[in-house]
Amino acid sequence: MKEIVFAGGCFWGVEAYFKRIPGVLKTAVGYANGRGENPSYQDVCAGDRGFAEAVKLTYDEKVVSLKSLLAHLFRIIDPTSLNKQGNDRGIQYRTGVYFTRQEDRDLVKEALDRLQDKHERPLQVENKPLENFYLAEEVHQDYLGKNPLGYCHVDLSLADKPLEEDLDLDPLSYYVMKEQGTERPFSSPYYKVQKPGIFVDKISGKPLFVTSNQYEPGCGWPSFTRPIDEEDLDYVKDLSHGMVRKEVRSKSSDSHLGHVFTDGPKDQGGLRYCMNGAALTYIPKEEMEEKGYGDYLYLLEDGEEDA
Repeated sequence: MKEIVFAGGCFWGVEAYFKRIPGVLKTAVGYANGRGENPSYQDVCAGDRGFAEAVKLTYDEKVVSLKSLLAHLFRIIDPTSLNKQGNDRGIQYRTGVYFTRQEDRDLVKEALDRLQDKHERPLQVENKPLENFYLAEEVHQDYLGKNPLGYCHVDLSLADKPLEEDLDLDPLSYYVMKEQGTERPFSSPYYKVQKPGIFVDKISGKPLFVTSNQYEPGCGWPSFTRPIDEEDLDYVKDLSHGMVRKEVRSKSSDSHLGHVFTDGPKDQGGLRYCMNGAALTYIPKEEMEEKGYGDYLYLLEDGEEDA
C-alpha cells in the first residue's frame, strides 16, 4: 500500500472524486505543508500559516498506479491557476502533489513536464515532499458522502470515464489492457519471434520484453521466458473462467498484459510469459536509438541475427 497527498482546491470535492477511483483504499482530508501544529479550519482559512487543503490517499499500486492518479488529479484542476480553483480563492486552495517517497518525485516531475507541454501558461502545481499533514475536523471527512447536495467544484462524473491516455487506444488494446480481455490466439503478428528488438507497454512506452527471450510455444500468443525487469511488473491471482492463474500487469500504465505459466523452457527458468500482442508495441533494433531506446541495445544477444 502506498500514500500520496494531493491538493486541488476545496478538499470536499477532491476527496469525493478519488473515493470513486478503483484501487484507492482510503482517503482523509487535512491540512498540509503549513507552519505550526494542529491548525483548525479557521486557522487555515485565514491563510497566514500557509496550509493547503489536501487529501491523503492510500492506494493499492497493483490496482492503480501513481501515474494514473496524477492523470486523474490533472483532469479535475486548472493547473495554471494560482491559489484558485472553482469559486475558491486563497493560498489554502493552491494545487500540489506532496510525496512521502523520494522515488515519487521524479515520476511527478515527468508527469508535470508532460502536462506543461499542453499549456502555454506556466503550471502552478507544487511538487514537494510532505512536510506535515494534520487531519481536518470530523465534519470535513467524507463531507459530500454525508452531504450529497453540498458544494463541490469538481465534476464527479469524470471519475467514471476513461482517462485520455486510455482513450487513445484502439478498441482491442483497450479491451485487453483496461478490461482484462484476451485477444484471439494467432491474431497478433507478434506471436511469431520477431527480428531483434524490444517490446514496450503500448500506453506508457516502458520496455518490458526483449526478443532475445522470445520463443514460440505454439499457443498463439507472444511468449517470453522472462521480462527485462521484474520490478516493472505486478502479479495478481486470477480466478476467472474457473481457473487459477497468475495475471501479469504493467506497473507503468496499470494495465493487463497477460499471464505467466510454469510450462516454459526448463533450461531458461521454466516460465512462459504469455502476453497479448495488443498490449505491446514492438520496436525493431534499427529503430531503437532514434525512438529513445538506445540504452536497451545491450539487451540484444551478441550475434543475434538481424534477418
